[in-house]
Amino acid sequence: MNDRSTKLKKDDLIDENPFDLISEWLKSAEKSEPNDPTAMALASVDEDGLPNVRMVLMRGFDERGVVFFTNFESQKGIELLANGKAAVCFHWKSIRKSVRIRGEVEVVSDAEADEYFYSRPRGSRIGAHASKQSRPLESRFALEKQVAIWTVKFGTSKVPRPDFWSGFRIKPLSIEFWSDGKFRLHDRKRFDRENLDAPWEISRLYP
Repeated sequence: MNDRSTKLKKDDLIDENPFDLISEWLKSAEKSEPNDPTAMALASVDEDGLPNVRMVLMRGFDERGVVFFTNFESQKGIELLANGKAAVCFHWKSIRKSVRIRGEVEVVSDAEADEYFYSRPRGSRIGAHASKQSRPLESRFALEKQVAIWTVKFGTSKVPRPDFWSGFRIKPLSIEFWSDGKFRLHDRKRFDRENLDAPWEISRLYP
């Protein structure tokens, strides 16, 4: 730990399982957020170490980590496959809380990817085939043309999951909880572990 944090005493009230606290805050956000309570900012880095950040939707969460799905040939897909590390941030304005997660990245199983892909609307499944995500697009019409081509191709048959489309799971090594406080004296608690099998160390941070 650095000098910006103080290890919490045993009598300091805090959930010792960070995943329980995330679940609690998510449930609160789902009741009050006007749109997409599972939206999170995802950060990755390119081959030069330059960061990229974008909004994605979390599609799964448990003690193994947070899951989202994407085109692996997109910018984020390429960067995550190459680097194997990522960070995400949830920010819920309605409850004045946020959670930051940093950790290792793994590809979800084919079964997990299939389950989510086939739960999507048919139009979204066709769109996964039609969109060359993150690559230059000459016009909106070109995208619509690709959608039409793939729609005709599949007809009334099942739309399969593309080989390049799957999910990532971010396995947390660090989780920080932030709650808004008066006069910008916010409350910050952080859970850190050296590896995925190690116990959590819990600290409080200056705002």
